[in-house]
Amino acid sequence: MGGSISPIVRITLLALVALAAYVASPRAAELRGSGDLGIIVERATGRVQVIETTNRTRLATVEGLGDLSHASAVFSRDQRYAYVFGRDGGLTKVDVLDPKIVGRVIQGGNSIGGAISQDGKLVAVSNYKPGGVKVFNSDTLELVADIPAVDADGVRSKTVGLVDAPGQRFVFSLYDAGEIWIADFSAGSTPKITKFPGIGKLPYDALVTDDGRYYIAGLFGEDGMAMLDLWSPEKGVTRILDGYGKGEKKLPVYKMPHLEGWAKAGDHIYLPAIGRHELLIVDPSNWKEVGRIQVHGQPVFAVARPDGRQVWVNFAHPNNDTVQVIDVPSQKIIHQFAPGKAILHLEFTPRGEQVWISVRDVGKVEVYDTETFAKITELPADKPSGIFLSARAHRTGL
Repeated sequence: MGGSISPIVRITLLALVALAAYVASPRAAELRGSGDLGIIVERATGRVQVIETTNRTRLATVEGLGDLSHASAVFSRDQRYAYVFGRDGGLTKVDVLDPKIVGRVIQGGNSIGGAISQDGKLVAVSNYKPGGVKVFNSDTLELVADIPAVDADGVRSKTVGLVDAPGQRFVFSLYDAGEIWIADFSAGSTPKITKFPGIGKLPYDALVTDDGRYYIAGLFGEDGMAMLDLWSPEKGVTRILDGYGKGEKKLPVYKMPHLEGWAKAGDHIYLPAIGRHELLIVDPSNWKEVGRIQVHGQPVFAVARPDGRQVWVNFAHPNNDTVQVIDVPSQKIIHQFAPGKAILHLEFTPRGEQVWISVRDVGKVEVYDTETFAKITELPADKPSGIFLSARAHRTGL
């Protein structure tokens, strides 16, 4: 036997040495899950911060994303990758676990958001210029489909309100043409396009309900909204909330509301009214207005805390330094505070104990406890706008 080592012992020792080296390596120390990660868009610099919500810290910054003046993002189904849609037409794939750009294409001249398919394999981008939607392979960013938004008269339109829907579908609106289109990719890479013309004037944004059933487009050119039941699209588009501003003096619109920030809370839906200092309260069983809440200014986002107990609202200029909190059971404003000028976005953590708020003109993101309303912390950021957490990966329409 002497000093010889058996093959089994030698293999075991080598494995232990390798394991010890791995545990001691920086990479092992950096391993983390993706569930509490997110990004903060720094619109002035073409950069995003990668953040985590457990300890509320910045982990890294990623440069080189182009014009982020109206940027939004979606996440891969494993929550590892953020797909960032820039105003310069850039589609950028960011690895948030190993923070860096892993892919980037300039796919248009002026983009206005995007969506990721139900199976996570397709990423769609909505374009003002050229008007239409382009769809890409989420892994390689290779072009899968180009859908020009051309109406029956041959006029090309800006596209808005792009969302994902069950059945491997994307739904979007044509701003200039007043139409809603469904692009169905369930049969492969060549989509089946279904068009719904004559929905109303100037659809400016849209939402899809969290069950993926109803697609609702706001109409800038008319008092009302257009609704499409995606379970029964053959029934066509229905007008809802028609004339909600009838008989009232129209106010100048300082910033269009973002319908993707709609709030489903309790038994009702809360929608920002265009140009008005009001939230509309809607009964989703019949899509009729059942009330209104007077608020501080023209609402931009009305966002429900995940448990539906509260709705948090921010506002357009000149009241964009303020946030109001509505208690859903009483439908009363229970808290108001002013973090600073140009509050652009509010994002709740998945279970709603924190809300992250971007304050562009003060150069920071503030984090609040949603029960006590106490400020927990703040993070410096260069002209922050959108805040997007990886939990969005598992929600329809976000």
